[in-house]
Amino acid sequence: MPADHTADHTAELTAELDAERAHMTASRAALHAMREHAEAMYAVGAKIAGDPFSAETLGVALARRVAELADDPRTPLFFGRLDLDGATEPGAAAEPGADPVTGRYHIGRRHVTDELGEPLVLDWRAPVSRAFYQASARDPQGVRTRRRFGFAGGDLTSFEDERLDQGEEFGTTSKILIEEIERPRVGPMRDIVATIQPEQDELVRADLDTSICVQGAPGTGKTAVGLHRAAYLLYLHRERLRRTGVLILGPNPAFLGYISAVLPALGELEVRQATLEGLIGRVPVSGGDLVEAEAVKHDPRMATVLRRALWSRLGRADSAIQVSDGAYRWRIDPGVLTRLVDDTRREDPAYLLGRERVRARVVGLLQRQAETRSGESPGEPWQRRMGKAKPVVEFLDACWPAVTPQSLVFELLSDAEALARAAEGILTEAECQALRWPRRFRSVRSVRWSSADLVLLDEAAGLLEREPSLHHIIIDEAQDLSPMQCRAIARRTAHGSITLLGDLAQGTAPWAATDWRESLRHLGKPDAAVVPLTTGFRVPEAVVALANRLLPALEVNVPPAVSLRSDGSLVLRRVDDLAAEVVAELAATRSLPGSVGVIAADRHLDELRTALGAAGEEPGELDAPAGGRVTVVPATLAKGLEYDHVIVVEPAEIVDAEPRGLHRLYVVLTRAVTRLTVLHARPLPEALATDALDQAAGAGVPAPA
Repeated sequence: MPADHTADHTAELTAELDAERAHMTASRAALHAMREHAEAMYAVGAKIAGDPFSAETLGVALARRVAELADDPRTPLFFGRLDLDGATEPGAAAEPGADPVTGRYHIGRRHVTDELGEPLVLDWRAPVSRAFYQASARDPQGVRTRRRFGFAGGDLTSFEDERLDQGEEFGTTSKILIEEIERPRVGPMRDIVATIQPEQDELVRADLDTSICVQGAPGTGKTAVGLHRAAYLLYLHRERLRRTGVLILGPNPAFLGYISAVLPALGELEVRQATLEGLIGRVPVSGGDLVEAEAVKHDPRMATVLRRALWSRLGRADSAIQVSDGAYRWRIDPGVLTRLVDDTRREDPAYLLGRERVRARVVGLLQRQAETRSGESPGEPWQRRMGKAKPVVEFLDACWPAVTPQSLVFELLSDAEALARAAEGILTEAECQALRWPRRFRSVRSVRWSSADLVLLDEAAGLLEREPSLHHIIIDEAQDLSPMQCRAIARRTAHGSITLLGDLAQGTAPWAATDWRESLRHLGKPDAAVVPLTTGFRVPEAVVALANRLLPALEVNVPPAVSLRSDGSLVLRRVDDLAAEVVAELAATRSLPGSVGVIAADRHLDELRTALGAAGEEPGELDAPAGGRVTVVPATLAKGLEYDHVIVVEPAEIVDAEPRGLHRLYVVLTRAVTRLTVLHARPLPEALATDALDQAAGAGVPAPA
């Protein structure tokens, strides 16, 4: 190419980059003006509201709007641009967010408009933004050019164009896309709006009323898909979901801390996040269970045992009741009372609702007698008094007694005869023996409830009263949900939908799922589609290949993961002093960007923390991911977390620590997104110990993929 032509082309690219930077500057200024306007509205909101309630409601809405418009200068407002075919004629209406002449859209994390209300940046969730993720050379969807932007911090540094109308498409070979995917991480999880792939986008934009199950191999972005799905649904159905709720369920507080920054970065500040224990925790957990008892409590047969124990409390009236209202004495015969209880039971109401129906029907019979005698209907005060009359309450307590979740479970687990009656033909004698508390509690108040007891209490509560239904629940790391935990979630989505995220190969609980269809049945969504994600974008190829060696031993039917990344590092090293080698490995990573996770079985944690402290390292807290570069992570809490550099300490100890230890090791090995170092004094577990790996481990060199 002639030098003058090259110079012209360079000048043209520089001018184009300058124009995009100017658009970024204008967009930031416009966002700042939007926030100032919202703050001004908030300041005068109380004065323009008509009453205190309206003032408070308006104030909450305006405060939320101010918070949503916060700008982080380290995060670019837009990451892509679409140039569409069919630019509009002068005077014709353009698509929202597009230049009316060029058909140009800047795609970003939020909607930004100028002072005239003209869009400068279009929200990534808007319908037209779908083409940014879905358009291809084969199906350009009206896109002439798709532009991706490169950034350093919040500064725009480069761009890359794909001319789809000319059959040009970079896809996952895009340099900017790869750099964004591989960018080192320190602190909480980031959003992935700039790198969402077409198969992920299809899941993110699934209809609100559609339940889906995502079987995602490590590094395939299933957690990010769930979080972005929450943001998308709130964008599309904001008012509807503000009333009925969106909930994200994670496996533990550390995981929730790790993902906590994603939705606020997307402008969503009100999505509730919880662990399942936090969701169903009706009582403090202060006790524990033996493994045998825990397994039975999580078994779905316990739902039948509890239901039988509850409804066996109903009795039959053996005598009439006589109720005086001060003027007359009214009588209801035992046959009528028994029929009334039986008819109500056949309606299959929630237990406490049934009790109140019986009370109301008894009062109705008394009222009918009073009306027949006087010709007038007694008022509501009379009806309330009759409902609380001693003979009526005594009849209810005998034939439809009041009960609480705690009292029902207390009786079942402390009374061997009551348990035997309820479990007859359902549980074995050995299972009943495992269920019964080894110590005797004097009353419900003195019980030291365990974590497994929470699912029994929640099941009991669901029998007593209907749970309010949320419109959508996103459940991450769902492979470890027991059938009883699934039932607890199902009670909260009876009229809603779910997004189930997990990996059967990463199931570590004793009751971990081996078939998604079974889990979906317990969740009340048996027809939900199961969609596999097998292409990893974050975990390097060598690490994925190592973890895949474990799959035959895990006995789950999942496809092996594949990775698009060939750049990562894997080292296996046999050592004599584990703590000293961890310190040395940390020193080797000090010059490298990104976070470091040191993952080990519980028995090694104190030793490792002491060694790191002596070496001048100050590990961050697991529940505060922004706190430090290095984190010491118990293997049992590594699920869902991600670090640029991972040091795995003694895999054999991780495997030996629990019955599904190989599954736990699979989880641990796949936490690395750049560099994985495995240090071991004992031989590697047999599932990993191929000749090639043994040679690599002995030499302390990178292992083959």
